Amino acid sequence: MVAQLLGLAFLFLACSPVPSKAVEVQVNPNWEVVYQNTDVYGVLGKAVILECGTTLPDIYIWSFTKPGTDAIKAVVYNLGKGQRLQQQAQTLGQLSVISNSAAVSIEQLPVAAQGLFTCQAFYDIEQEPRVFYYFVYLTVRVPVSKPHLLMSDVSPVEGSSVWMRCHLENGTGPIQYAWQHETSGGNISAFALGNASVINVTDINRNHTGWYRCVASNAVNSESSDRLWLNTFFGPDVPQIDVSPYSITERGYSALEGDTVSLLCEAQSNPASQYVWFYNNSQIYTGPQLTITKILRMHTGDYACLAQNTYLNTRSKKNISLTVYYPPDGNPTCSVEPALNHTALRLLCSWPGGLPSPSLHWTGPLPSEAGQDGADTRLQTNPLANTAILLSSEDLTSNSSLYTCRGSHLALKQSTECSARTYIPPAEPLCFAYVTNNKEYLMLSCTWDGGAPKALVWWEGPGVQGKGGEENSNILILRYGTARGGKPYTCYAKHPLLVQTKTCRLTLEAPVLLTQRRVVSVYEGSDVQLNCNLRANYLPVSEITWYNNQGVGVRDTSKYALLQTSAWANLTVRDTDETQDSGEYRCSSSNAVGGAEINVTLVVKRHPVPPNATLVNVIYNSRMRNEVELEWRVEDEEGGGWTGFILQHIWVSEKPGRRGSNNDSKEDAEDRIGAPVWYSNIIQDPGVRVHTVGKLTPTVTYRFRITPVNHRTVGHPSAAKTPAEPRYNVYPAVIGAAVGGMLVAAFLTALLLVFIIRNRNNSPRLHDMLFGLQHSQSRENINFPEDEVVGRLEGGMEEIMGSSSPAPAMALPRAASPLNASPRSAPLNTSQAPPPGDDNEPVSVTITLNATGS
Repeated sequence: MVAQLLGLAFLFLACSPVPSKAVEVQVNPNWEVVYQNTDVYGVLGKAVILECGTTLPDIYIWSFTKPGTDAIKAVVYNLGKGQRLQQQAQTLGQLSVISNSAAVSIEQLPVAAQGLFTCQAFYDIEQEPRVFYYFVYLTVRVPVSKPHLLMSDVSPVEGSSVWMRCHLENGTGPIQYAWQHETSGGNISAFALGNASVINVTDINRNHTGWYRCVASNAVNSESSDRLWLNTFFGPDVPQIDVSPYSITERGYSALEGDTVSLLCEAQSNPASQYVWFYNNSQIYTGPQLTITKILRMHTGDYACLAQNTYLNTRSKKNISLTVYYPPDGNPTCSVEPALNHTALRLLCSWPGGLPSPSLHWTGPLPSEAGQDGADTRLQTNPLANTAILLSSEDLTSNSSLYTCRGSHLALKQSTECSARTYIPPAEPLCFAYVTNNKEYLMLSCTWDGGAPKALVWWEGPGVQGKGGEENSNILILRYGTARGGKPYTCYAKHPLLVQTKTCRLTLEAPVLLTQRRVVSVYEGSDVQLNCNLRANYLPVSEITWYNNQGVGVRDTSKYALLQTSAWANLTVRDTDETQDSGEYRCSSSNAVGGAEINVTLVVKRHPVPPNATLVNVIYNSRMRNEVELEWRVEDEEGGGWTGFILQHIWVSEKPGRRGSNNDSKEDAEDRIGAPVWYSNIIQDPGVRVHTVGKLTPTVTYRFRITPVNHRTVGHPSAAKTPAEPRYNVYPAVIGAAVGGMLVAAFLTALLLVFIIRNRNNSPRLHDMLFGLQHSQSRENINFPEDEVVGRLEGGMEEIMGSSSPAPAMALPRAASPLNASPRSAPLNTSQAPPPGDDNEPVSVTITLNATGS
């Protein structure tokens, strides 16, 4: 039965869970197992007793479960035949069973003995057995060892952080740590207390310097560490500067010129500081005390003491201002400026440089006191080097006033002064507008130059409000194309001496183009000018552009000429042509408000055909037939339309009797000479109606006609007319007398020639001079075209006398005249040209002399 009970017990131990430390399981003894839980504390190396009930059970078994495991290992048991220690008991210390009980004693308690001890107790084995389970949780406590204090930095810098650790070799928790601080004077105070072995001290300061120790305590004992010194480095602090002799002003310290001044600098620091003195940022001295003997005004300035901690490489600096009193230099300066939105004046007077500051006061006219006798009135007194007074609009009644500022100083025997004058600008505000080169902005400029002080100028207009304005001039910038046309932009100008505000206005409008004539008519071939003007006082435009009748922009070329300014542009069309230049020409312009165009129609007309002209009279002036007077009339004298005349002539034939029959007709002469050719002479005076043609060849028959002309058109030629003979009959008598004289002269000449020929041996030189060498032929250079023509037509000269006459005949002389040429000669009053086909070579003519008797 015992074996059965034991078997059941061990089976139960193997399957039952280990109860927790704080749980007690109680089972009623109604044939059920009873559980009991107990906590026991022991000290390392000491002894501890583990109880298993209050009475000795019949059978008991002690087992051990190591913390963190589920294994249950037997330690000692007694099954009625005495106690038996197991091998496991050797690891748990000196274990023994107390006599007359089931309690276990453990001496030299090790840490390994900490864990769950289970005692299974069986009572009344022979009767109705009772089973008890005693759970004893043994905790082994270790005493704290002597702690060791550690610091992260035993020489920290003020403001840094330091951690302190209380290091323990052994000790069972919970452990309490106490931190103690001992000053250099021996005062001990609790610094910190807690269950953490490490503390962190932030923001170390110089008061933390001293001895530190830590005390560790647990339920077993308490131990203290050795002391550790903490030395905090700091500084230097901001130095303190003492100045003697001691004198403080608003700007700092002051001294009188010529005194001896001492400056002492001190700053707290660990380790001690070193000192350097600076004057206006320049180093001048090393050491805590700076002494200046016989100080001068040039020593005025900023002095700085620099304290240096060489160990920490830190420094601090203190600045003071030392002023040496001296009188100001020069004279006061005066100015006047507007105030209160240009409704008042502010008078400024400045006299810097002297110490202490000079005393300044203004004098000037005031209407309440100076209106009667004109004396200046003191306006204000100020002991500073700069003073300003404000004069309201009620005090400003004069267009021009003079204000004087007088300054005085303790170091000067006499006062000095300066003046400022106020006056209104002489002219009126001026407004104008212009456009930037890239057509990005429109600039409205308003200026009101002159005056003292400067006037305030600002713009207001559609969508624009004044924003304070500017002095003297103001420019309103509008993006190109955003300006509003037809509404004025107003420039306001305000001066403190004027109650009313002056204005000038700009009304922006799109350009309006004008032209003198919308339709221009010209005759072909002439130059014509088309004009295009901008109406005055308009917003400036970038340029005026002309487009021709093809819609193409016009530039200066050989066809077009442009002459333009900012207000007008004239286009000149050269050498007009009806088909190419007639049409609509367009003038275009634009500005920041809008654009405009105007068309000009150019009509190019052909010149009208001149009216017909009729030759009224064509008469020789004399029987010599070498001049012809022509008279004509024009059918439409009032209509005009001609610029001159073309006078033409044609050579019909030579006078009958030169060679051939006197009955040769005009057609026969034309057949011999060739096709008729008219030669022209230009008469450029349209008012001429009578013209004389001279240097005619008497033996040639001419025909004349007249044609009106203008620049480009030639009229119809008049009917051709042959010159009529003069109305008197003197001409045949003269001709007869001339012929008779010639015959007599020819007869005498023939006799002389016969005599020379017959006596050529007696007078060979005379013979050769007249007739040339014996075997040569005489050649005549024909200088007149009619001789050449006659030579071609007749092949020689016509004999004057009959062939039966023994005397030689002489050729008739011909007049040297341009109209004595062949029909192909040059026009009248021009250089004579050879007839067509003429090669200008001389023609040889044989002269046959026949002598006849009477």
